[in-house]
Amino acid sequence: MYDCIIVGAGPAGGAAAYHLAKTGRSALVLERESLPRYKPCGGGVSPIVQEWFDFDFTPAISLTIRQIRYTWQSGEPQTVELSTKEPVWMVRRDIFDHYIIQQAQKLGAEVRDSTVVTGIEWKSDRWLVKTEQEVLEAKYLIAADGAKGSMAKWLGFKERKRRMGAALEVEAPATNHNVEAAHFDFGAVSNGYIWNFPKADGYSIGIGTFLGGEKQNLKEIGAEYAKTFGVDFSTVKQFGHPICLWDGDQALHTQNAVLAGESACVVDPFTAEGIRPSLFTGMLAAKAIDRALGGDTNALKDYTETVQQEWGADMAWAQRIAGIFYRIPSFAYKVGIKRPGATRRMGQILCGEVRYRDVAGAAVKSLTKGLIPGMG
Repeated sequence: MYDCIIVGAGPAGGAAAYHLAKTGRSALVLERESLPRYKPCGGGVSPIVQEWFDFDFTPAISLTIRQIRYTWQSGEPQTVELSTKEPVWMVRRDIFDHYIIQQAQKLGAEVRDSTVVTGIEWKSDRWLVKTEQEVLEAKYLIAADGAKGSMAKWLGFKERKRRMGAALEVEAPATNHNVEAAHFDFGAVSNGYIWNFPKADGYSIGIGTFLGGEKQNLKEIGAEYAKTFGVDFSTVKQFGHPICLWDGDQALHTQNAVLAGESACVVDPFTAEGIRPSLFTGMLAAKAIDRALGGDTNALKDYTETVQQEWGADMAWAQRIAGIFYRIPSFAYKVGIKRPGATRRMGQILCGEVRYRDVAGAAVKSLTKGLIPGMG
């Protein structure tokens, strides 16, 4: 019997496995895909995550950037130099996610890929995890199987607080391409934006909508944007996927089990940043289960409260900004993007040097001027 079975080998699952193995706990990661597996994602990562791990992420980073370029409907760019201590990482998720899993394996964690979990059952003092091949036993579970996973439902989280966003992404190979900046375009898509995150060998181009409501042809909009970088959407494979955006605090623990990563609906509702909160909740989940295995009966409850305090409190501000920004995008672009000071602060947020709560009051005040007759 394992101390913990983790379902899902993404950032949350990998982080949980690493930190559990580091404490000497027996951990098993189950992943339905064959590793390393492709994951559609822009792949921008805050360098602050390095503080949570004692191994060097450099081998898993495709390149780093110190510039962000913003456009309104592919118009004149606004380029901002990031004034952060460390540049933003650009990663390929198949390489990045698998690298974390490999570090966990070095510490003793077990990993079984191409393994589909078909059901779970609590029996007496343990979880039975059913796969197509066998039934496994564990004292604790971590559900880290993402937006489309079944674990949360099986654990009884049938009505999670979440706002579902949607994204369409392509990975386009390129040579002699611009690798200096991450690109964001606003105005072409309602309640979201288009992005182009460069990698050493190409571009990750995506389009996302985060508030919902409008019917939009994301494929058509994304294809037009991609042309500005010489990319033909019709020649590259397209990946559509849902996004579990944060939509309020909620319980993330139940009987000997917790939710982590996108299963816990922790994606930033403004920027759709998901890798950092996934790594963060995976780490916290591992620490909570280590405490629980040591006899702390409040450990899992404390996990929920810590996520709410350390991440949810900031996401409440992010959600408020998103609600205003995407409601009045043209005005918001002028006051929130075209002002270098505002974009530098956004870069600090993305790098983890500043929190939403530190700057949100002034941001909301500036944005709400556009909602008041005669202002802005």
